[in-house]
Amino acid sequence: MPIEATVPVEVRLPAQSGVTGIYEPVHLADAFAIALPAEASRDPETLARFIVSHQPGWIDRLTTLRDMIVACFGLKTARQLAQLASKEQAERVGIFRIYSRSANEIVLGEDDSHLDFRVSFLCGPQELTVTTVVHCHNLLGRIYLFVIAPFHRLVVKASLRRAAKIGWPVSGDQPGGSL
Repeated sequence: MPIEATVPVEVRLPAQSGVTGIYEPVHLADAFAIALPAEASRDPETLARFIVSHQPGWIDRLTTLRDMIVACFGLKTARQLAQLASKEQAERVGIFRIYSRSANEIVLGEDDSHLDFRVSFLCGPQELTVTTVVHCHNLLGRIYLFVIAPFHRLVVKASLRRAAKIGWPVSGDQPGGSL
């Protein structure tokens, strides 16, 4: 069944993704795919940077609310991660640390005291699949994940829809360039 160009669909975790099977146990695992037009870049870093830098405005407001709450528990805030990003620009996409790169995948994520997560941007011949896996370290991590999981799914799908609506970067755009 073909994937629509502007509607992300939930799919199985791609077996070829670098995030499949990295955590034991996995407390959250999901994957969403969206079709890419023929002229769109297939460079995963270019697509990841584009998606992260063009998220809907409501996601920033939701992140601000999240930060106000998690700061009370000593967890990393987006502001703290942004400060790291300004120091290590080549090793981050937005606020997320780059863990690995290949010709068709980039893996981003973060480790914290309550949980670790990885997000894969995997380019196929006709689609982009965004896969998230999370491993919780403690009860705080499991409670946090229980609260944010529904929002996480909305954020991923909305980010993919927005990127498709704006128009994907075309082949030849350089990774890490200003998009």
